[in-house]
Amino acid sequence: MALHAGTTPGGVYTVGDYLLDRLADAGVRHLFGVPGDFTLSFLDHVQAHPAIEWVGCANELGAGYAADGYARLHGLGALCTTFGVGELSAIAALAGSRAEHVPVVHVVGAPTTATQAAGRATHHTLGDGDFGHFARMTAEIAAAHATVTAGGYADEIDGVLMEARDRRLPGYLVLPADVAAAPATPPVAPLAEHPGVTDAGVAADFRARLTERMTQASTVALLADILVSRLGAEQHLHRVTALGVPHATLLWGRRVVDESAPGYLGSYLGASSDEHVRIAVEDADLLVMAGVQFTDLTSGFFSQRIDSARAVEIGGEAVSWDGRIFSPLAMTDALDIVAEVLTKAGVGGSPMASAAPGQSTETASNDIDSLLGQEALWREVADFLSPGDIVFADQGTSFYGMADHRLPGGVTFVGQPLWASIGYTLPAVLGAALAAPDRRPVLLIGDGAAQMTVAELGTLLRRGIPAVVIVVDNAGYTVERVIHGANEAYNDIGTWDWVQLMKAMDAAGSARGIRVDTPDALRAALAEARDGATLTLIQAVVPPQDVPPVLRTIATAAAAANRAPA
Repeated sequence: MALHAGTTPGGVYTVGDYLLDRLADAGVRHLFGVPGDFTLSFLDHVQAHPAIEWVGCANELGAGYAADGYARLHGLGALCTTFGVGELSAIAALAGSRAEHVPVVHVVGAPTTATQAAGRATHHTLGDGDFGHFARMTAEIAAAHATVTAGGYADEIDGVLMEARDRRLPGYLVLPADVAAAPATPPVAPLAEHPGVTDAGVAADFRARLTERMTQASTVALLADILVSRLGAEQHLHRVTALGVPHATLLWGRRVVDESAPGYLGSYLGASSDEHVRIAVEDADLLVMAGVQFTDLTSGFFSQRIDSARAVEIGGEAVSWDGRIFSPLAMTDALDIVAEVLTKAGVGGSPMASAAPGQSTETASNDIDSLLGQEALWREVADFLSPGDIVFADQGTSFYGMADHRLPGGVTFVGQPLWASIGYTLPAVLGAALAAPDRRPVLLIGDGAAQMTVAELGTLLRRGIPAVVIVVDNAGYTVERVIHGANEAYNDIGTWDWVQLMKAMDAAGSARGIRVDTPDALRAALAEARDGATLTLIQAVVPPQDVPPVLRTIATAAAAANRAPA
């Protein structure tokens, strides 16, 4: 624990210090946010804390996205905003964390308890004397929420932090300015560990049923998704995939397996899948599904054809299989049982997987005079990536452009296909870079998305993050163009010179920027960026109507889903 009584501003240990110690105890090392008058005194304590560093962002939405990106790599994230205007600016980010099972704790500095009791028309409120509007709004999003009091701070803070940590969902704490400054007692023990959930009898029943079923199964396959990562079960999943079992992931869960493994088949997208992936998943005599959550954008708009009688669906604390529920049974324990039973049954093998489905195998030797297009763009990016890189791909051409390309082992690939907020990845890569400073952050983002959160590019530069930022300049909202309105003005955006914009934000002049419009130029820029110690921005110009094949398929399904019935 990071107890620091006696080193706080004024030498008095406060409720604010208790909150910071508990955040540090839970593993938080960076607190993202924007200062406001209701938080300033608390921020003095943040500055003095030995284990938590303040990361000032350009706006609260960016701070929320950064905390989300941090949590995806580090396990728990936190942001601090001021009451009303600040917290509502961040609420879209917090909603995304809720949708995508990301544990982020939002600390809101509020007016003093006396001010609230007086019911006056105070700034950053609606002026009606009701100081509970915003907490009620956020209650729909946060898994746990509390207004911290001087008398019950320990239980209130501990309860919200443990709920967020254990359920992998957001938490929300309102911290009135006077309560933050109230005297407190430091914690004497770490936060309680999440209790084990597995019942030994349930585990034994599942093992017996699976063992029996294995004697009858002619083919076995595995389908994994994002909840494996959210629940910290990746290493347990790897015990299964290491056996050579044919396996695929949804695009959302690409990070949970090693795509260089011989048993990896590719990405499953329902009817939009490569045919050999679709057959292996849908026709398997026994399909193990680990942490799978089908969404419209990762299933070809719910075109998956999974026979529930043959599918073992492993969730966080239960297994569902052919009408029977094995509960309580933790995902980690269920996966260990699967690995054990498959090993005893001798299941495995090395299915042919020498190239990812749809991945181009052509060389780039004749690209000297050709203009850059989506196919060459993503081929060059895939070839550039190295083990250990952290890749954030914004929703749209970036996320789906990479769908056809296999990632090197050890690459973490992050997108946001459920909440699907364009612009999310630019601030999120800031958080991820601070969570894992020894790994190279790579940002893939469209020009329209980047314009939405571009202010945090300045934060990346100010913090000296050595990110490789690839802005796909295709003159507008390409996802929307391919869904509807290919040439309509509402899908247009302003034309920016991204290299000059970065230079304007980079007063120190340490970062590099380059505009490319050919495969050779992109390849050279990426090679230079690989060894760079500072941020490199590459403005990659591609035709406005050029669309990755997977995105075109998804967009066609989206257009059909949005169409009014005849």
